[in-house]
Amino acid sequence: MAQPACDTPDFMKLIQQEKNARMKLKLLALLHFHEGKSRYQIADYLKVSRTSVNKWISSYLTYGLDGLKDKKHTGRPASLSDEQIQQLSRYIKHRATTRNADKLQGCDIQAYIADNFGVDYEISNIYRILDRLGYSWVTHSPKRVLNDGI
Repeated sequence: MAQPACDTPDFMKLIQQEKNARMKLKLLALLHFHEGKSRYQIADYLKVSRTSVNKWISSYLTYGLDGLKDKKHTGRPASLSDEQIQQLSRYIKHRATTRNADKLQGCDIQAYIADNFGVDYEISNIYRILDRLGYSWVTHSPKRVLNDGI
């Protein structure tokens, strides 16, 4: 059931003020809905799925404008615990500060994680973890060598 006209927000004003393109699309869908367009027509006009339009309208009717805000996406749980990440960071710092040690490479860290934690990461994920820990890598040759960025 649509809200009474006196309670309807000024969607045009909201659309003009909104900076987020996805939210603008949702507000535009609601504008068309309040103008009496069908959900099929709205979906066709906005080039989105009818399912999306249904969700947006349903969320708006149930929760108001707050129902249109994107929910936090939690994503896949981490394979390494916080304690394991700390242990990994200590290992990297130790290796980076040891004078006679070879340069630490991504494949070394990949092997350390597999040996100590039983988790097999693709090399690209190793570099993502390192980036989150504040480390970077430098390419002097085809091999990537870690550089302590802390």
